[in-house]
Amino acid sequence: MSESSLHYIVHNAPDTSAHDAPLLLLLHGYGSNEEDLIGLAPHLDTRLFCVSARAPYEMDFGGFAWFNIEMGSGVVRIDFAQAMQSLVQIYALVDALVEEYRSTSVYIAGFSQGASMALSAALKKSQAFAGAISLSGFCGPEMMPEDPASVRGLPVFMSHGRQDTVIPIAQARASKEMLDPLALDLLYSEYDMPHAIDQPCLVDLAAWLEACLDVEQ
Repeated sequence: MSESSLHYIVHNAPDTSAHDAPLLLLLHGYGSNEEDLIGLAPHLDTRLFCVSARAPYEMDFGGFAWFNIEMGSGVVRIDFAQAMQSLVQIYALVDALVEEYRSTSVYIAGFSQGASMALSAALKKSQAFAGAISLSGFCGPEMMPEDPASVRGLPVFMSHGRQDTVIPIAQARASKEMLDPLALDLLYSEYDMPHAIDQPCLVDLAAWLEACLDVEQ
């Protein structure tokens, strides 16, 4: 598996150039593919050039994953070694996209497992990202930055459903507690939804991104 082997698809708003625009990289959840989150693009700020990547590990029953997971005692555990291999490929894809499209800034977003990857990517290499979005995901101690001061003020949007039975809300709250000491510019919100992105969450996400882009201009 080469470092630049991630397959991806793109969406840019009509009458908006893919070049010299802010980039939003979307990372799907466990067992899904690149077609999933690209559906968010038409509902987000038209200034964004959106790219949705496919995870590198193909699953036996179809779909793809960023890393193997284990469920136990109501907690999701990750194969951190696999996650780090995927992270290398995500960074390589970001570098390639920025070079090709002359992106003015990069936001990284993910759902579920992809949310963990998005958070990890931004926390470990904050200088490469203007913000990170974690939708129904979680973080662990392995994802923390080597230098906590490096992520101070990094814009982060986190959402989670109180009825989530895949990644329990308790794990999301524990993730927030883990992130609080980092002094991120963190917006954490809970919704009356399952493991999903409902309309109120999408509205809040769109508003958050719009505000971030307004600050850039």
